[in-house]
Amino acid sequence: MTVKRGFQSIGLLLFFCGLAAFTACQKREKPEEGGVSTDHKGIILGFSQIGAESAWRTCNTRSVQEAAEEAGIQLLFSNAEQKQENQIKAIRSFIAYQVDVIAFVPIVSAGWGNVLREAKEAGIPVLVTDRKIDIQDESLYAGFIGTDSVQEGRAAAEFLLKKFETLPPGGPVRIVELSGTVHSSAATGRAQGFREVLKSHPRFEIIYSESGDFMRSKGLELMRSVLQTFTQIDVIFSHNDGMTLGVLDAMKEKNLKPGTDIIIVTVDAEQAAIDALKRGEINCVIECNPKQGPGIMELARKLAKGEPIPRQIHVEEEVFYEWDDLSGLPPRGY
Repeated sequence: MTVKRGFQSIGLLLFFCGLAAFTACQKREKPEEGGVSTDHKGIILGFSQIGAESAWRTCNTRSVQEAAEEAGIQLLFSNAEQKQENQIKAIRSFIAYQVDVIAFVPIVSAGWGNVLREAKEAGIPVLVTDRKIDIQDESLYAGFIGTDSVQEGRAAAEFLLKKFETLPPGGPVRIVELSGTVHSSAATGRAQGFREVLKSHPRFEIIYSESGDFMRSKGLELMRSVLQTFTQIDVIFSHNDGMTLGVLDAMKEKNLKPGTDIIIVTVDAEQAAIDALKRGEINCVIECNPKQGPGIMELARKLAKGEPIPRQIHVEEEVFYEWDDLSGLPPRGY
């Protein structure tokens, strides 16, 4: 793992254990009524990322790291490698180190109550980023900044309504859905928003829905199986570009034309997906904005000073359609 100038990058939990052992003997002093600790320069932010499963996730991590360096915030970074238990261990290590603020991307929605209660008891505010959590006591975290996955699902369905308005009337529209990580707010929200819009349009029928865990390899595997099982597919709704790229690979193996033989709607807006949209291989790309680092740092500064923050902030996102002129669109950066 690369260590960037101006902050620490912690990839191994063994290193966290060393920090915990050290701070067991020598704790950092905390101010009596919140605010930034006075025994170090600047703010220390502990950040737990879920992994590096896609170009989107890599960009999300880079955004946090670069924003921390720009803001002069010391970053303790942990890669959970797609395991919730690793995130919980990392958060507990942040607590032991007595960071000023904890931020994390929850791999799944549930199961955070105990560790967030420990953070609250230690007087450390917690910021949830990118994905949301489902927790009974919402006072255990200060706020959320990230994408609106429900609206992303709605945008996908709204495109299909527009698309099929332009086509001759016909029978049912058969939809295959490749969903994201089970129990993640991103997958749950996109599925929810998609169904909300289509529920009053019975012509649209989801004939298959399965998790591809946001992985290109699983998208390829699932699409191969789908093409063997179903003789008629009108639409693929994929919860992220990684899985979508696997879908394109599987279709080309069968000499099918993505975007023509099957309409494809995807979420994330990675450069590879935008390029496929320009080629006509994807019909609609819904942006899921990974560049959340500056917003996270702004909120971390406020939390470290004991200032209130909004309960929920959704980052700005766009939708790109097959009929758009994308010639002037700048490089995505991921």
